[in-house]
Amino acid sequence: MSDGPGAKAVAANSWHGLRRFTDARIALGRAGASLPTAPLLAFNLAHAQARDAVHAPLDTEALKRELDSRALDSIEVRSAAHNREQYLRRPDLGRMLDAASAEQLARHAAGAKTKPDLVFVIADGLSSQAAALHAIPLIDRTIGRLNGWRIGSVVIATQARVALGDPIGELMQARIVAVLIGERPGLSSPASLGVYLTYQPRVGRSDADRNCISNVRPEGLVYDAAAFKLAHLLEAARSRQLTGVALKDESVWDDAPLLAPNERS
Repeated sequence: MSDGPGAKAVAANSWHGLRRFTDARIALGRAGASLPTAPLLAFNLAHAQARDAVHAPLDTEALKRELDSRALDSIEVRSAAHNREQYLRRPDLGRMLDAASAEQLARHAAGAKTKPDLVFVIADGLSSQAAALHAIPLIDRTIGRLNGWRIGSVVIATQARVALGDPIGELMQARIVAVLIGERPGLSSPASLGVYLTYQPRVGRSDADRNCISNVRPEGLVYDAAAFKLAHLLEAARSRQLTGVALKDESVWDDAPLLAPNERS
């Protein structure tokens, strides 16, 4: 497993061939009673990347430029958590808008000509890198699958938890809100995006009222597959006027074969 001086001291694992099918840390071998040096260093690097993902700020200006280039209006808001430390210690504040943001959204809704069918919220969550990398490619592919939908301004939310979409959607008078949020980073995926869909969003909604699509990233659920599932759920939610445990994902995505992670483009 190693070309270094201690290569002969490393005992290989018979499951090593299975590693091509997963990013999980399996069949790492051993050196005596411990991990070999290379996997140990890789673990420490992944741990540092996960910590960085939690603390890195979202580049909201870059997102605004990307949305502007697509002729998509955007609004920047923040939660009631004043900084990252408070956000991590007080999850409840991340579910509430600060007063200035709530007033801004109310004014925007009052000036809108029509009520939107759908509002996308790009939220930093626990991985701003995931929101920065994956949210707009997913929005691009999803909008392309929606016909006859009134899409509201895209909301960019910082220090945000999933439930922040409820007051956002309620103030914007949206029929459905889709929160695209950075998921809690793992040691093999520091930049994974989750999508949370809520019909008739309002303060007080619970997780049972939402549908979730998780692990959106090129190494996980690829953009086209995620957009296919999201568009399917959106159409079903609008038709049946609900989301959550009563709405099942019955979509079938079969445009791509099952590939090992290192074989995906």
